[in-house]
Amino acid sequence: MRYTWPKFKLCRREQVNIYWTPKYNIKKRRTLPWQHWNSMKRYSEYWKLLRNKQLLKRLYWLSERQFVNIVTDKAAKFAKNNSIRHDAALFQFLESRMDSIVYRSGIARTMTQARQMVWHWHFLLNNTKHNIPSTFLKQWDVLTLKTSLKNSSLYNETSKDMNIKVPSRIKVDKNKYQIEVLWAPKLWEIAVLADLIKVIEFYARA
Repeated sequence: MRYTWPKFKLCRREQVNIYWTPKYNIKKRRTLPWQHWNSMKRYSEYWKLLRNKQLLKRLYWLSERQFVNIVTDKAAKFAKNNSIRHDAALFQFLESRMDSIVYRSGIARTMTQARQMVWHWHFLLNNTKHNIPSTFLKQWDVLTLKTSLKNSSLYNETSKDMNIKVPSRIKVDKNKYQIEVLWAPKLWEIAVLADLIKVIEFYARA
């Protein structure tokens, strides 16, 4: 998803720093965009469902078409066929994307940076060139940074600032810049800022 509007305004809209950088710290300005005073307005149930849907979609930087396909098609079918909860299946699909794996490994500082790294052919997937961020990685899949980029200032600077807690399902070799997927994402591993049930309920309304 390509977003060209003011980034801080988007963070204020969702009341979450979706870029995960100090530059967009919403504590600097708590009011919503276009809201010049504190309001005690009571929000409707639909508004709550919509905001959770928008927040989750923007955290993973997906277009509406991509997002609805994952929620209502892929995750729904996977949950039914494997007898697991719909929200757990949704989490698995979101966290199994190639750009999500790169971000969770700590090699990229933000999800958008991880997406850009994949787009520009920086990684090999199982020793094969690959640049599709939406690719779903499976157990034992391996991502490796291209040899020509291992001395790049981008990755040298990022490696010094790997302060993201890497989930146990991902094995990272910082010296080789290699990422291995050990098992499928589990819902309890990472605190999700949006309510997945409300996201599913939003699309179930139609």
